[in-house]
Amino acid sequence: MTRVLIVDDDPAHLRLTAEAARRAGYVPITANGGAAALDLLRKDPAIAVVVLDLVMPDLDGMAVLETLAREGRQTPVIVQSASSSLETVVSAMRCGAVDFFVKPVAPERLIVSLRNAVKLAELETVARTERTRRAGTCTIADIITRAPVMDRVKMLTAKAAKSPLPVLIEGEAGTGKELVARAIHGMGERSGRPFVIVDCSTIPTDLIDATLFGEKKGATAGTSTDKPGKFTEAHGGTLLLDEIGDLPPDTQAKLLRVIADGEITPAGATRPERVNVRLIAATSKRLLNLARTGDFREDLYYRLNVLPVYVPPLRERPEDIATLANHFIARLSAESGRRVASISEPALELLRSYNWPGNVRQFENAVFRAIALAGTACLEVADFPQIVAQTAGRADAARLIETAPAVTAPIHIDNAVLAARPAKEAAAGRFLTTKGDVATLASVERDLIEFALKHHGGRMSRVARALGIGRSTLYRKLREYGLDEALIRDAA
Repeated sequence: MTRVLIVDDDPAHLRLTAEAARRAGYVPITANGGAAALDLLRKDPAIAVVVLDLVMPDLDGMAVLETLAREGRQTPVIVQSASSSLETVVSAMRCGAVDFFVKPVAPERLIVSLRNAVKLAELETVARTERTRRAGTCTIADIITRAPVMDRVKMLTAKAAKSPLPVLIEGEAGTGKELVARAIHGMGERSGRPFVIVDCSTIPTDLIDATLFGEKKGATAGTSTDKPGKFTEAHGGTLLLDEIGDLPPDTQAKLLRVIADGEITPAGATRPERVNVRLIAATSKRLLNLARTGDFREDLYYRLNVLPVYVPPLRERPEDIATLANHFIARLSAESGRRVASISEPALELLRSYNWPGNVRQFENAVFRAIALAGTACLEVADFPQIVAQTAGRADAARLIETAPAVTAPIHIDNAVLAARPAKEAAAGRFLTTKGDVATLASVERDLIEFALKHHGGRMSRVARALGIGRSTLYRKLREYGLDEALIRDAA
């Protein structure tokens, strides 16, 4: 529930305002003076809005606004006062107030103001997060969470940011490991420098070395220029190796040398190159388990596991459901142009009861789908038919809307296994004879010309152009390989 701080030295008005906020679905916290209000705000960063009286004996509202601005606090403040002078209104707005009303205020006016202030705070959080992400200056404040189990994650993130040592982030897929890595980078001395991400699970085995370490001109066929690798791109900044458990053994050995020596050797290079990179590794599989089974080098594991951070799955963070829902509603409704502003308590209870095998990523997609299909400004249980189908049963979901395919059950990080890597197809079945010997150059060339003739329907100009040879050379080779019957068909 959204927490609202109400500050007023008049006990009767304080009680009436708090009751109006409570009836509107907010959790009111009260303070009878400016100094007490500042203490509460410093102790409870989860307070979403402040309703502040201007005239108070110990510390007036203007002084509170100035202190909040000086401390850099972004909590929106609604100012109330018995004075309706234009000068008072302008002064309050200049000090950072988002709204102003004259006491006594109608409950309806107060509720509208509270809703607008909460929405403004959510949109400002979204905008700030996007700005910091693009600038490479993310901090712990950009990790949207209120769950106590995430306190250790934030503490370790802050400590890791102050150290240049490698960091290993473990957690199920979709828990927010990349965001933690961005916060470590953004709060460290490399803030604003390159932040490069490599998903090791999506790169083909034969390309991963060139992707990470680069290759020189002429190192392989078709390499006409030097190609810098991701280590070179991240020079001076941070490199995040996501799903590092999927690295092949040869690349693991090379990575171990890079960590030890701070040097990379691009393919085709005659000497190593120095790189200055902060290395962060992330994985949805427990690396220690992979090391025990021999799928991951044990010495590399201990090199990476200097500062370990474990990100709990969303099903262990029910306190984050409402916070994340409001955050995603603010961002996604603005991006999609939908007028969705809130989510009902029954819908939140439904989301809390689900185990979220895809974690925060799946949660975001579910909210996005609900926003796209919602018929009102408030998301209801009926807007989450897929979740209903898997918590209350398909019969209940069918009464709401057509059900969608079920999501697979969650797999805990300790039980995750390394996916079988597809066997590399023999390059070259087409370069071997039926006896298994390497085919001669002439036979390969003959087959290629014959294939080109069929592919281009015997049109010699196109065949010659596709093969990169002249027509006269093509005709000569046709005669040499006994394919000159194609000439007759072409002429006919």
